[in-house]
Amino acid sequence: MSLTKSVTDILNSSIQAIKSVIPLSVSVSAPLVLNEPFSQHKIGVLIGMTGDFRGRIIIDGEEESFQGLGASMFGMPLDGAMLESFAGELGNMIAGNLATILAQAGHSVDITPPTVIVGQSKMYGFDKAIKLPIVIENVGGFLVILMIEENIG
Repeated sequence: MSLTKSVTDILNSSIQAIKSVIPLSVSVSAPLVLNEPFSQHKIGVLIGMTGDFRGRIIIDGEEESFQGLGASMFGMPLDGAMLESFAGELGNMIAGNLATILAQAGHSVDITPPTVIVGQSKMYGFDKAIKLPIVIENVGGFLVILMIEENIG
């Protein structure tokens, strides 16, 4: 399978997974190629992928965006450790659904447990990545970063 086909499958499946997990209107902007280290400023969750597709997914957002989404999904405000736990679980739900969607398309993919990243950090260790900006109605914006290793397929 070509890298372009693999990236397209992961990108389309990621959008489908996000929309299936988040019970609000989600607007997805055009994906952009990210060639430099990714700088995260507030809250992010990183999940690894192994199997037919190897790489990492990062869901990055402002604290207020995660709080708004948590309040919409659970009916109560979240902060501190509860907010960080929610961010990890959100990433886990999206990556789990992504793996399921890819499996239904005939790909074998496993995910790692989520790693929540709080505060400013810079991510290295990838050649290229896809940055997928999303906006959730009445919540705010997030960036979904898909780091896919070249030797997939």
